[in-house]
Parts: sequence; structure tokens; C-alpha cells
Amino acid sequence: MFHFSNALIIDGSAAAPYRGDVLVEGDHIEAILPPCSEPVSGAIDCSSLMLTPGFVDLHGHSELEVLRLPSMRPKIGQGITTEVAGNCGIGVFPAHKGSPSLKALTNDVLGSYPEVGWEDFSSYLKTWHTAGSGTNMAFLQAHSTLRSFVLEGNPNRSATSAEVEAMCQLLRTSLEQGCLGLSSGLYYAPCLFADRKELLALLEVVRQFDRLFCVHVRCEGDGILSSLEEVLSLARLSGVRLQISHLKVIGRENQHLVTEMLHLIEDARTEGIDVHFDQYPYEYGSTSLFSLLPPPYLRLERSDLQEHLKSKRERDSIKRMMEEGDGWDSLAELCGWDAIRILSLDSNPHYIGKTLTEIASERGQGPYDAFFDLLSEEAGAALMTDITQSQDTIKRILSHSLMCFGTDALYAGTMSHPRSFQAAIHLLDRYGKQQQVLPLEQLIAKMTWAGASRLGLSDRGLVRKGYKADLVLLDWNTLSDNSTQANPDAKSTGIAMVMVNGEIAYQDGQFTDSRSGAALLF
Repeated sequence: MFHFSNALIIDGSAAAPYRGDVLVEGDHIEAILPPCSEPVSGAIDCSSLMLTPGFVDLHGHSELEVLRLPSMRPKIGQGITTEVAGNCGIGVFPAHKGSPSLKALTNDVLGSYPEVGWEDFSSYLKTWHTAGSGTNMAFLQAHSTLRSFVLEGNPNRSATSAEVEAMCQLLRTSLEQGCLGLSSGLYYAPCLFADRKELLALLEVVRQFDRLFCVHVRCEGDGILSSLEEVLSLARLSGVRLQISHLKVIGRENQHLVTEMLHLIEDARTEGIDVHFDQYPYEYGSTSLFSLLPPPYLRLERSDLQEHLKSKRERDSIKRMMEEGDGWDSLAELCGWDAIRILSLDSNPHYIGKTLTEIASERGQGPYDAFFDLLSEEAGAALMTDITQSQDTIKRILSHSLMCFGTDALYAGTMSHPRSFQAAIHLLDRYGKQQQVLPLEQLIAKMTWAGASRLGLSDRGLVRKGYKADLVLLDWNTLSDNSTQANPDAKSTGIAMVMVNGEIAYQDGQFTDSRSGAALLF
């Protein structure tokens, strides 16, 4: 038994903090008692510490990272005990083992793994159980793998009726095997080529199982409002529960759209649509460098695309499309080349950490030609960060009652966005400790019970008797996010202990590398 003595308990419900003792027996909280007035032999003295539920990451991409590093140190080190993987329509099942197309699809986001690909969720889960996990994990069925598995040849096209039905059957199987729901990335190939008929057919299956539809909307810049209206319309027609991924507005000139964006979501709630959203707490995001290209070019296989990028005629055409950004997010124009920084570039690693403006200057080129050259030369992973939004809009989204915490953590390439290691600490430090955007108990609620309740978990996300012992001890006085873009995995301070299902995963600066996490099946 573990006895947490005289802790300041922030229980995840947004209620006022209170002092108490928490007893853990096995994998659950056995009792919550008034604080002991006298020291208790063998108890953990928490008189200078806060005790909270483990943090719930509603938006992760760790389905290969957990196989590479089962202890899940990047998540445990920031107090995250539960993650939802398979977001943005990107996943690893169903797929044929060693599939070259799957490797190309996942390399920039999920990273590499020997013979990636599993025929179904159950076969992936067998590998997951064999490896074990430091965190609890729930899994979404990714839309991209459904399309890639069913559509013969290049999946970057519309599906036939027969192909849609085949995808629906595969989705049914995944949901029967315990997947949380369906995810899609309408910004990314091949999901962006799905028509409305295909999406509604898949969502009808999701609705039948009463699961979640988690979606990266088609545009987050100039077209954010119409893109939100698209997914809200899909939810309205299908009756599905909708989770909008990493809600934001991209582009310096578009930040004023946040008010109308939030009103759209609020109006949908009033209408009866079950919609929430998640958010990561950074002004800059991270994604594949290739995703800067216009949608027609994302149809192409990597080798064909790189041949096109060597043609001046094609380059001129791509440049025009990127400058216009008609109906899609041209991040280069929305954010500017000076706001796009290389995180990982396997074939040109000496450019890591530099902006496209700086790289172009070094090469004596314009930014477009430098960009095209880098892509045409790249044989591996290519990741970037891009400054997309403002501090003010982050705080407005964070403060909204429908917001749930997510990291959008990526583990591909040689470097990662700091959110992959310190998103939870960053949120607490910048927006809780420094700026005090919300009372701490409300901020903790968004990081714990908000996510757990959205997932329908009735025994996680709160410090309550009978709940699973996913717990975090915080030292508020020393809590600090020490990460930067140059040092994204710099060790933070302020996490005194992390417990997952009653086992200590981290304590006093040391990982135990326990694998007490559970697969959360639905």
C-alpha cells in the first residue's frame, strides 16, 4: 500500500483544492482521509506537494513510439498517464507487414519500425501487449490506412461504392476489437481525397457503435470557418460524437477568426451536436515538410513527386498554387518562410534548426527553390515547425469550456517539437504559474477529467475512492518547463512522482521504466 500524507489534493473535478491523505492499494485508490496531524510511518510526506490525477493526452501519435520505447519516458516525464493514439487519420493498421506505402505514409509522423504494419487492431494489440507500456493507451482507427488497404494502387483518389463498403467493414472490425473510434486528417493525403459520401458512410458505422470521430479539419487558415462547418455538418447528418483535433487558426492575418470559430462550435452545441475540441499549448506546430505542397501534388507517390520537383515548369506551377492557396492551407504564405524551421531532415541534417529563409540564404537561392531542392533530395523523414498562431488566441481557446488537453506529440526523425516531451509542463508553467490564465484547479481539470470523461472512462481522471491510481505529485515551487526548440527534451522540474495503475513510473528525477499501463478498449 502507498500512503500519500497531507497532500494538497487537486482532484480533477475543478473543485477547490483541499488537504488530505490518499491510500493506494493495488491499482486503485482505496481511501481518501482527512490529513494526519502526526507523521505516519512509511507514508510519503506530501505537505509541500500537490497531488493530481495523471494527465490525459487526448491527441497523441505514439503507436510506434511505445513499441520502440515501451516505458514511454517522454510522456511519463511530463505526468501523462493516458494517451489516445492514432489521430489525424494516421495509423498502422490495417496494413500488410512491411508495406512500402505505409512506411511512406507514417515515416514523418510516427517514425520508423521494423516491418511496420498489422492486419487488424487485434494483431497490433498483441505486439503492444508483448512490449508492454508505461502509459495507458486508447487507439483510434485511422482513415488513411483504411484507404491505403482497400484502394488498389494510389489511394489519393475518390473511392468506389464497393471500396467504401470494404472500408466500412474494416472499420466495424476495428470497433468490435475495441478501437475508440475513427480519426481522419482531411488536410493530409490520402484522407483529403475522400468525398462526402465516403465520410458519411464511415461515420454511420461510428455512430452505430457510439464512438468518437476525431478529425484534423481540411483548412485551419483562411478556410477555417468553412472547414468547421464541413465537419459539423457531417456530425449533424450522421449523429456522431465529434472531436475537433488541435483547434487553432493559422496565419497572422487570421487570428481575428477565433471569435467566430468558437461561436460556430457553441451554436452547434446549442443545436444538440456533441462536439468538443483538444488543444496543444504552443504558438508553433509541427508536421511533415512535404505537407506544404498543394493537394494535387500530394496525390503523387514520393518518387514521382520528386521527379516533378526537378522540373522548372512544375516548380513554377507549384509556386503559383502555393502563393494562391485556393481552398487549402498554404502554410508558406500564411506563416512566411521565416516562421518555418527544420526539425528533421535525414538527407540534409546540417539544416536542422534553421528556417527556410536562412537555408535559402545559405544556398544563394530564393526560398521556393531551396524548398523544392530539399524535398527532391530527401530520402527519409522531413519534419518542420511553423509559427501558426498568437498567445492571445491560445489563451482564448484554452479558456473555453469545451477544451481538452492534447500534445500532438510526434516521435520521428532526429529531433521533435518540445510538445513531445513537455507539453503538460509547458501548459502548467506558462499558462498556470506565470500567466495564471485560469485557476489551477480548472487547468488541472482540463488536463485530467475533461479528457477522461470525453473518452467515457468512469474510473480515471479524478482523485476519488475506487478510481485507478493514475497520480501525479507536483512541486509547484520548482515547476518549470526548461525545453526550447533547440533542446526540446531538456528535463523539466516540478514533477516529484508519477504513478500508473498503482505502480511508480517516475520518482525523484528517476524513471523506473515500469510497464503498468493498460490498453483501454471500448
